[in-house]
Amino acid sequence: MENLETKKRAVSVGRFAPSPSGRMHLGNVFSALLAWLSVRSVGGKMVLRIEDLDPDRSKSAFADAIRQDLQWLGLDWDWESPCQSERTPVYRSAFEQLAEKGLVYPCYCTRAQLHAASAPHASDGKTVYSGACRNLSEAERAAMTRKPAWRLKCGEGEISFRDGLRGIYRENLQEECGDFIIRRSDGVYAYQLAVVVDDGDMGITQVVRGSDLLSSTPRQLYLYRLLGLNAPRFYHVPLLVAPDGRRLSKRDGDLDLQALREHYSAEELIGLLACAAGLLDEPVPCTPQELARKFDWSRVTREETVNIREIIGKMAHKPVVTV
Repeated sequence: MENLETKKRAVSVGRFAPSPSGRMHLGNVFSALLAWLSVRSVGGKMVLRIEDLDPDRSKSAFADAIRQDLQWLGLDWDWESPCQSERTPVYRSAFEQLAEKGLVYPCYCTRAQLHAASAPHASDGKTVYSGACRNLSEAERAAMTRKPAWRLKCGEGEISFRDGLRGIYRENLQEECGDFIIRRSDGVYAYQLAVVVDDGDMGITQVVRGSDLLSSTPRQLYLYRLLGLNAPRFYHVPLLVAPDGRRLSKRDGDLDLQALREHYSAEELIGLLACAAGLLDEPVPCTPQELARKFDWSRVTREETVNIREIIGKMAHKPVVTV
């Protein structure tokens, strides 16, 4: 059994970190496949991590189904990290480290207050936290009756990085995000903190995920810096969408693996996704191992979205599963 230091010394370490809140859909598998190809093509290691931070939505049955579906697809992993629900003491330690530096503060704002007081981001309609609770006095905090969430103070200046697919991305956290939550009012540590601590502790060197998470990366890079952790290389891949432009969702049950496995072989699904990524001209059956031999990020499409129905439509001998 490899120890943690041996794992950290691997040339390239990637991960797939699904949430067990439902059966994986085709978009989840798309990210998993590209993450797997990226590390396997250079002889790297693959980590599976079940991100079950949300206790209300996470189910062990879904986690088991994820493992079984990945194995069926031929997307293996070298080790599985502890689930996030088992790592609360590690997150607490990171939180306390930030608190000792005077970088966190309690926020008592309700959801309605946040929407009423926040300024909309000009480009995408998102809201920016106003900092309403940042400078409350001790007396004002003592008078509050609701349990607070805890926010991280954003520093000044711009955070920029080069994404492996999207190129340079820049963001001023104060102007485009505001101080953000790292522990919820129910005591659960927020995703932004947990994912940084996890990837840093596990020696992850590259993160492959959907382009919808691109805008959260500057917040994570800020946390890497504050916690003294090495940041990975990021690749934000296209989202698979339905014909109306709606992205696939577990909540809507779009193209989940349970239904897909009734109509397609593993090789057919891998070929379909490879075509969607731009790695194949046509969705012909193949294995992940065959794709890994010729994988190169320069061949992956730079489009922000891919209409998966169009790719499925090229498989004339197969039924078109409704999206």
